[in-house]
Amino acid sequence: MIEEFIFNNDKQLIWTGIVVLVLLLLRFILKKSANRIAKRDEINIGRTRLIFKYINVLVSFIAIFSLLLTWGVEVRELALVFSSVFAVIGIGLFAIWSILSNITSGIIMFFSCPYKIGDKIQIHDKEFPLEAIIEDIKSFQLHLRTDEGELVTYPNNLLLQKPVSLVKKDAILEKE
Repeated sequence: MIEEFIFNNDKQLIWTGIVVLVLLLLRFILKKSANRIAKRDEINIGRTRLIFKYINVLVSFIAIFSLLLTWGVEVRELALVFSSVFAVIGIGLFAIWSILSNITSGIIMFFSCPYKIGDKIQIHDKEFPLEAIIEDIKSFQLHLRTDEGELVTYPNNLLLQKPVSLVKKDAILEKE
């Protein structure tokens, strides 16, 4: 029975192996690149692990799509299923667009944010001006500590939208 399955599906099994190997290699390369960027820019390990999770999700979607094509699912059928699923997901994400915006901002900040954990920043906002030390950078928000000891969570997308000044590098080390 197993021999018959292997004999009847030898091409699909070979292509499955190739797809798995290529995707594992892609995942390895993406994680190495993210890790290299994190080390070069001295990015916190927690933020690096968050990017690793995003890489895993991306590679998983590519793997599902590739394996379904390998095993004979028609492109039209696959496009119909994926478009239906993404339409439902899109409607759900549109309803919670701010969460998606904050996650995207978190990814952008991972690769290009000039501020690090421990830096003292000043956010120039008319309604809520703020000067604080960055305690942590999460996927949705920053944790900022004011001079009065107050913990402020500030959304990632607002940090990219508002003017921000770097007051002092590694200010957290001076506080201790």
